[in-house]
Amino acid sequence: MYSEEFQLRTGSREVVHDLTELCARFLSDADASDGLLHVWVPHATAGLAVIETGAGSDDDLLTALGDLLPKDNRWQHRHGSPGHGRDHVLPAFLPPYASVPVLDGRMALGTWQSVCLVDTNGDNPVRTVRLSFLAG
Repeated sequence: MYSEEFQLRTGSREVVHDLTELCARFLSDADASDGLLHVWVPHATAGLAVIETGAGSDDDLLTALGDLLPKDNRWQHRHGSPGHGRDHVLPAFLPPYASVPVLDGRMALGTWQSVCLVDTNGDNPVRTVRLSFLAG
């Protein structure tokens, strides 16, 4: 297995950060052929999504998460900025992992699919992403 960790600056506001290019470079560096790419975010307040980006879907996702998980004081988990408890619920809806088939060194994503880090926690501006390639 080939594995590497990356640090990303996501900033202090909610973001859908496209990891697709990072994943493609990683697979190239791994000299990948057929196998499985596993993406892991070791954080209690971030998740991963495979979605379309650039056409508004990333903003729609953040809006939907805001509707589903409002940033208010209803949450039992209360440290951090107001409403931060909802950030700890996020990984139950967007898990901190994703696996993507790799064929001939390339992710077998659909035409409009991108691998994205979803971070609603402005209290933590730097995130770690671990990419692992398991050859088939």
